[in-house]
Amino acid sequence: MSETKSNKIPLYAVIFTVAFKLLFLLTNYIQEDAFITWRVAQNLMDYGVIGFNGPVKISASTTHLYVFVSYLFNLIFGKENFIVPLLVFNSALFTIGSLFLSHLVLKNIWHKAIFIFLIGILPPAIKISILGMEYGILFFLEMTLLYYGFHKSKRWAQVIFPILILFTRIDTVIFLGIVFLVDLLWTKKIRWFYIWGGLAGIAATVAFNWLYFGEVVNNTIVAKKLAYSKDFTLAQNLEYFRLNFGNFWGMLKLPGDFNPLTVIILIFELLCFIYLIRQRNKRNVFLWMIFIYGWVKQLVFLSQKSLFDWYYWVPQVLLFVPVVIFVLEQKQKRNLWLSLLIVVYIVPMLAFQTIHSIATGNGEWNYRRTIGLFLNTYEKDKNQWIFLEPAGYVPYFSGLKTIDEVGLVDKKVQEEIKKDKPNFWISTVKNRKPKYLLSYDDLFTSKNSEYIKAHYRLIKEFRVKDHLKSNNKILEKIYLLKPSGTDYNLYQRID
Repeated sequence: MSETKSNKIPLYAVIFTVAFKLLFLLTNYIQEDAFITWRVAQNLMDYGVIGFNGPVKISASTTHLYVFVSYLFNLIFGKENFIVPLLVFNSALFTIGSLFLSHLVLKNIWHKAIFIFLIGILPPAIKISILGMEYGILFFLEMTLLYYGFHKSKRWAQVIFPILILFTRIDTVIFLGIVFLVDLLWTKKIRWFYIWGGLAGIAATVAFNWLYFGEVVNNTIVAKKLAYSKDFTLAQNLEYFRLNFGNFWGMLKLPGDFNPLTVIILIFELLCFIYLIRQRNKRNVFLWMIFIYGWVKQLVFLSQKSLFDWYYWVPQVLLFVPVVIFVLEQKQKRNLWLSLLIVVYIVPMLAFQTIHSIATGNGEWNYRRTIGLFLNTYEKDKNQWIFLEPAGYVPYFSGLKTIDEVGLVDKKVQEEIKKDKPNFWISTVKNRKPKYLLSYDDLFTSKNSEYIKAHYRLIKEFRVKDHLKSNNKILEKIYLLKPSGTDYNLYQRID
């Protein structure tokens, strides 16, 4: 095989990996929060305003750059057809990012190809690619920064990519900071263009928030901190960490408080990392960057009690990189090591994610979406309000104006939480008088039942058990094995 053709093998691996992962689109597993971003993008189309409910400005999405990308895909493909092209785009960007990462840590062409595929089919990599969130773009930008900005020492990359990365998510300051510190300690030099890029990124993001929304940080951050804040002692914080690290540090969630598989993999990742960095290799600086970042990001977000899966996807992928490198570079019994990795870990993880995607896709797309579609048909006046949680599928497919219980898409909820957090829900209902209430609970038996009975009637019950059937017996078994979703009750105001 000629050198030119062999150099294209990693690129072929990118194409094959993307094509393979597109099979997961058949599961219809799309993250709830993606629909928040997409509704913001469509609100920009319809009203010329970055918001959620008509002409009211609000940073309801955590990511500005992805809002604009989603806006462009809506313009090009239309509201009815943009989702699949956007998911393909996300998957392609993530996989190209893994190509750049392979260039940083591997030399052998075939090792790069295998690395791209194995990394690409890890559970978090699949979720980054096809769940509709901004992390495909983010992973691409971060790996491109490392490749062009630090491996190739391109000054334009050191300036441009920090701006784009920070405009995607402000919490990426952690990644940019770790990269700067490791590079400084490694080279004993300050890359001033990178500093200017980072400062410009922070300035651009903060200025945009302030000038457009009148706030320093995204409303989503403020709302979540307010809604989920709890005062814990040190002992409670440590116990909280113990109960949750297993489900977010690893790639597999298991029932119970302790996840032994996570601990085993975590130790193996650490051992592989130590083994690799003991070798004198130029790539070590990048191994230090991604591994330290993985640990720091996990620790910071777990310590802040941020229990949203997507915060941990990129660190989970990066922490596993040393394992794949270690296996690929074994000079003796490499095929045995690779076979063990694939059979013992990769294939079970892929099977787990397949089952999880099918079951969760059923619970989200086939169940939760139907609530929005029902309301879309039932209520023709799209200026009516619904009060619910969460603000993804149902608002998107119903088209109704929305008040969410966290305050992500409506700031007035935050005012009620500040005044009286235990009673903010009923205060919001009394003050705002939304036409519809969607609740997990039976509101006629709640502590606010007297008021609810006087002003609302139950119009429909939505039950998970009604969506666990399929003509395909294998799918039905998966649905029953892992029921996904929550029972809801829908109420309509009667006065």
